[in-house]
Amino acid sequence: MILKTENLSHKYSTSWAIRDINIEIADSGIIGLLGSNGAGKSTTMNIICGSLNQTEGSVYINEIDVRKHPLEAKKQIGFLPQTAPLYTDLTIDEYLVYCAALRLMDKTKMKAAVDEVKERCGIAHFSSRLIKNLSGGYRQRVGIAQAIIHKPRLVVMDEPTNGLDPNQMIEVRKLIREIAEEHTVLFSSHVLSEVNLLCREVIMIEGGRIVFSDTMDAFNNYAQTSSVLMKVDNPPAASTLEAIKGVIRVEFVSDKQVRIHFEGSEEDVTNQLITASVAGDWRLREINPEKGVLDEVFKHLSSTAGR
Repeated sequence: MILKTENLSHKYSTSWAIRDINIEIADSGIIGLLGSNGAGKSTTMNIICGSLNQTEGSVYINEIDVRKHPLEAKKQIGFLPQTAPLYTDLTIDEYLVYCAALRLMDKTKMKAAVDEVKERCGIAHFSSRLIKNLSGGYRQRVGIAQAIIHKPRLVVMDEPTNGLDPNQMIEVRKLIREIAEEHTVLFSSHVLSEVNLLCREVIMIEGGRIVFSDTMDAFNNYAQTSSVLMKVDNPPAASTLEAIKGVIRVEFVSDKQVRIHFEGSEEDVTNQLITASVAGDWRLREINPEKGVLDEVFKHLSSTAGR
């Protein structure tokens, strides 16, 4: 088990930031940690990485208890916090050697490790440049390089594309995918489209609690269908459709295509529409359910958190 948390809870003053967070990750790949701002994502990540002591619960990295054996556990962890921990007056080489020393790496292996990680992150051609003279995208690459220089089992990234322009975001996402081929990446974001692009599994935290934990496909399909799209050659009046039990709103997308919003069973409403089409000679061509979009799922899970 690469990462396991048991009833992880933390209190700031009198308020619980997170409560009973249970996570198990056994394989490599990218796991998304999703949640709105203030949901508890960063607190969870800081505890997992050992930079914050939890109030209750346990964290195990590669079966090592982070609280009982912090040095051994941290050798298995690479961490990129929301603001990359860069010393901007150092060159890339100086900074990465310093980070390797902090990870207690063997001095005889440092140069090879630095060269390898620079090549992997696409920053080798800037080796002697001061970090303060790099663009935001390249600074983020340096931040990622320090997180993987010691080849950890688990790489934790808190909002790694935050503040980047679209081209920089694409480059950093590509790099994260490459890293995930050999490492387990726990990737935090509140941007739904980004989680959808990168992650195979998603854990959603709202109000300090896990409200969803499953595959990305299951997350996309979580919200029950609330509309169907119907195409007919001889469309009925909107009032005819609204008279059907369960239909709550009708929206004509084009002359022959209509979106029907409903409540209750999708199967019941669909069957009634098919029956009405035959009786009214609408000449039905297609009728398809519309999946809930990511934003709708997020809104639904957020609204049910803490109930």
